[in-house]
Amino acid sequence: MKLIPWFSASSAIFIFAAAVFWLTQDEASPKQALPAKLQCELPPSSTAAPRPGMVWIPEGVFDMGDTVYPEEKAVRNVNVKGFWMDRTEVTNLEFTAFVKATGYVTVAERPVNPQLIANLPEDMRKPGAVVFKVPGKLTQGDDPRQWWQYIPGANWKQPAGPDSSIDHYGQFPVVHITYEDAQAYAQWKGHRLPTEAEWEWAARAGAKELPGQHDQPASANTWQGIFPMANASEDGFSGLAPVACYAPNAYGLFDMVGNVWELTADVFVTDRPAVTNTKTSNSKQGLDPDEAQRPPVFKTLQANSQPSARVIKGGSFLCAPNYCMRYRAGSRQPQEEDLAVSHLGFRTIFQP
Repeated sequence: MKLIPWFSASSAIFIFAAAVFWLTQDEASPKQALPAKLQCELPPSSTAAPRPGMVWIPEGVFDMGDTVYPEEKAVRNVNVKGFWMDRTEVTNLEFTAFVKATGYVTVAERPVNPQLIANLPEDMRKPGAVVFKVPGKLTQGDDPRQWWQYIPGANWKQPAGPDSSIDHYGQFPVVHITYEDAQAYAQWKGHRLPTEAEWEWAARAGAKELPGQHDQPASANTWQGIFPMANASEDGFSGLAPVACYAPNAYGLFDMVGNVWELTADVFVTDRPAVTNTKTSNSKQGLDPDEAQRPPVFKTLQANSQPSARVIKGGSFLCAPNYCMRYRAGSRQPQEEDLAVSHLGFRTIFQP
């Protein structure tokens, strides 16, 4: 199997240590806090529209990529054919309809393959997902295990763990969705996941040139303050927001930046390699998110058997100026295919 270069043979030791760390914490599982708003007004989709709930993205040519992080380079000129795209991230209500119609069981709800985690503690062999929580204090420097925890029983229906639910959260983006889960939903709808180029072109909304600035967006769900300890919630939310709480882009798409990362169909390849442990004195560039925004790998211990990764786009409610800075159309990050996490969702497209 081809190795993905941002992991190394030392991963086995790190992952086992992460497992012990997660499973020996005295603190309880993250609790689900009720946000200030459970639904935002979404303009009704015209019943006469060819594809209700979707917007048309015209064909175009643009400079794809960005220059903030190494894996966003090189900027390249690409052509994208027209397609229809979901105007919001797939919601809990929409995913519930899919599950009721098909009986589908997500990856995070299934028994974990013991061959992948034979050397891990028993609790990590239970179905579950990786959940972000604000740490009470930082005692391990920038170690991401202080704010990412594997929670047995966490899944799309119980996003913060067994004591949580999606009751009253129907208009929130569904999370803890793996690539396989998103593919299954898209196929049920007769749709597919967007490619990275399609997603980025839609997010740029006709802006063909590389943006000249990378400021934190004023109208999106991101992290205002110092990640991971202090979130000022100036955008109205300290965690996930319902879909469509902010103005759409010029194509009529909501939340293409912030709220949740979004899966694409593309395998993350090394032509624009990710770099770990990159720090800079440039105050305009945050630390590389491999240390913070992406949870540690926990399912694979074998140094010669690394998980496949897909490109995810758009950043999330966790992106802050001091970490990540992925609240841009040109940003990209690898995501382990079978890893369910609490800051990742998706939307689909239809191409005639």
